[in-house]
Amino acid sequence: MGAGSAIAASWHTIPRLTTGGAEFNSGQYTFWPSGTKHGGFEWRGNLKDADNGDGHNVYTQVRIEGYDWNRYNGTQKKSVPLDYVNWSGDELYTQDAYIRVCRDRGSLHPDNCSVTKHYSR
Repeated sequence: MGAGSAIAASWHTIPRLTTGGAEFNSGQYTFWPSGTKHGGFEWRGNLKDADNGDGHNVYTQVRIEGYDWNRYNGTQKKSVPLDYVNWSGDELYTQDAYIRVCRDRGSLHPDNCSVTKHYSR
C-alpha cells in the first residue's frame, strides 16, 4: 500500500470588518494548493446585522483576480455563519483575493461598505 499524504491548509485571520449596520467577525481565510478545492481562496466567518432597527440587510463581497465581486447575503437582525471557496476556472490556483462587508441600503441610497482587505498567496 502506498503512503497517503494530507495537505493541510494554513488558516489566517481576517480582522473584524465593520461599516454602519454590518459586521464580519471571527473571519479566517486560506489559499488551497492546485488540485485541492480548485486551488481556491476559502474564507469563513460570521456576517452580522449590526443595526437591527434600520430595516436593511447585510452582505459580504469577495472578488478574486480577473473576476467581478461575488455577493453573499446575510439575514436581517441575525448573525449567520458563512464558509465559501472562490476560485478561477482558468487557473491552477487563485493568487489574489479581496473581501469586504456591506449594508444594503436599498435602491434610493448607495450601499455602505467596509474597507476592502486584499490577500495574496
